[in-house]
Amino acid sequence: MIRPPGFAGAAFGTTASGDSRSDAVRRAAISDELGIPADWAFVHQVHGTRVLEAIVPGSLGDADAIFTAAGNVPIAVATADCVPVIIEASTAVSVIHAGWRGAAAGVVMAALEYMIDRGHEPQRAAIGPAIGPCCYEVGPEVTARFVGHVAQTTWGTASIDIPGFIEQQLAGLEVWRSGECTYTSERLHSYRRDGTRQRQVAVAWLPTS
Repeated sequence: MIRPPGFAGAAFGTTASGDSRSDAVRRAAISDELGIPADWAFVHQVHGTRVLEAIVPGSLGDADAIFTAAGNVPIAVATADCVPVIIEASTAVSVIHAGWRGAAAGVVMAALEYMIDRGHEPQRAAIGPAIGPCCYEVGPEVTARFVGHVAQTTWGTASIDIPGFIEQQLAGLEVWRSGECTYTSERLHSYRRDGTRQRQVAVAWLPTS
């Protein structure tokens, strides 16, 4: 697991961590490694902007961001090129799945507003491994949604920098950014590279002590 420095409860998985959405054995191993309960809260990810609150573990429904102010209720999303984001406040935490559709629609801003509306001021954010502008080839209908964050792949076609776009939306917070590209890193799942159904998880939690 990748642990961003300075965060109370945040971790990003790799291929070695396993796809712990469905693999209870791997989820238990990760939980033991992180010192958290083995029952997590998940959502069915739909590339939208809906935020759901986790009070207890389990499947919450359709959404792309989870918020919790409950101690020791791990919340998780799964990615294999999309951007995983964790936002910490002193008394709450959120985890976000941001593909290009969700990012363009404002899922990160929706999660920030959800936290603030409930009285939890965001302090820091971690942007986990995702496909980078080196490799995320897209068409003009996508680049038009990311003005200022259009780039070029290593083979010379148009791409976008979604992690950079999200980092800009997190202005004012302390931001840690992985910078590791899922497409080029062999230790990470990439749907673009392999067509895989496997995912790495991003898990966040609010420690109780």
